[in-house]
Amino acid sequence: MAKTVVLVATSASKLGSHDTGLWLEELASPYYEFLEAGHEIIIASPNGGPVPIDAASMSEGFFTEPAKKFMHDGTAFGKLSHSVKISDLDLEKVDCLFMCGGHGTCTDFINQPSLKNAIETCYNAKKIVAAVCHGPMCLADCVKDDGSPIVKGLKVTGFTNTEEEVVQLTGAVPFLLEDKLKELGGMYERADDWNSKVVVDGNLVTGQNPQSSEACAIACIENLQ
Repeated sequence: MAKTVVLVATSASKLGSHDTGLWLEELASPYYEFLEAGHEIIIASPNGGPVPIDAASMSEGFFTEPAKKFMHDGTAFGKLSHSVKISDLDLEKVDCLFMCGGHGTCTDFINQPSLKNAIETCYNAKKIVAAVCHGPMCLADCVKDDGSPIVKGLKVTGFTNTEEEVVQLTGAVPFLLEDKLKELGGMYERADDWNSKVVVDGNLVTGQNPQSSEACAIACIENLQ
C-alpha cells in the first residue's frame, strides 16, 4: 500500500559566507528508492519554492548516477523547483518525514518552528522520522511527548566530527553534530569516514553521510511495510 513520504530539503544557499544548499545525492537516491517502492513523494522545504543545490554535490566524484538521473527527470526536478512549504504540509497524511542534508541545513534546520513541529508531531504519532548526514541538525531542537530531547536514549548517527574536519567547515557550523547528539543523550554510532552507516531505533532512522542516503531510505521503506 502506497504511503506518503516527505523529503525535506534546505532553503538556505549560504552558511555564513560559504555557498551551500542541498547535497543532491541525499535527496536523489532516497527519491528513487521511495518511488520504486510505490510511495507518493512530496518535496518540502522551510520556505517552499525552489531548493538551492550545493554546486559541490554536482562536481566530479560526488555527482552520483541517481543525482544525474534526477537532474534530467522533469517530474523530480519540478518538485524540487516547487517545493511545498513545511508549514503547509498536512501532517496527518504524512507517513515518513525524511530530512536530507547539505550544509544549508546548518542555517535553516535549526530554530525552525515549522520543522520542529512537523518532526515532533510525526515522531510522537509513531510515524517514521529519518535524517541523513547534516539532516539530523534539526533533531537538536526536538523533544518527545515528555519534554526530553527526541534523541535521548536512542541510537543515532550523523555527520562525524572528523568528516566535518575534512571538509574544513568545523568553524562554520553552529555546532558539531556528533558532539550535539551525544550532549543530548543520544547513543551515537559511526562508521569510518565516508562509509555508509544507518541506525534504526524505533521510528527514528538516521544516516551518517552522503554514502548512507540510499541505505537510509531502504531502512525507512522496510519500516513502512
